[in-house]
Amino acid sequence: MARVCQVTGKRPITGNTVSHSNIKTKRRFLPNLQSKRYFLAEEDKWITLKLSTEAIRTIN
Repeated sequence: MARVCQVTGKRPITGNTVSHSNIKTKRRFLPNLQSKRYFLAEEDKWITLKLSTEAIRTIN
């Protein structure tokens, strides 16, 4: 599950790099993923999640 948000499911998408002369080559747009630790009080432990910044704003 590399480069996939564990909450929203965001993953890389493909698109084109367009040069000044309008030549198009394939590229990948990667999601902005951050490793974030959250404390679960019910289980009394920390968990680490790989989240997109959109998911971090949703949780907080």
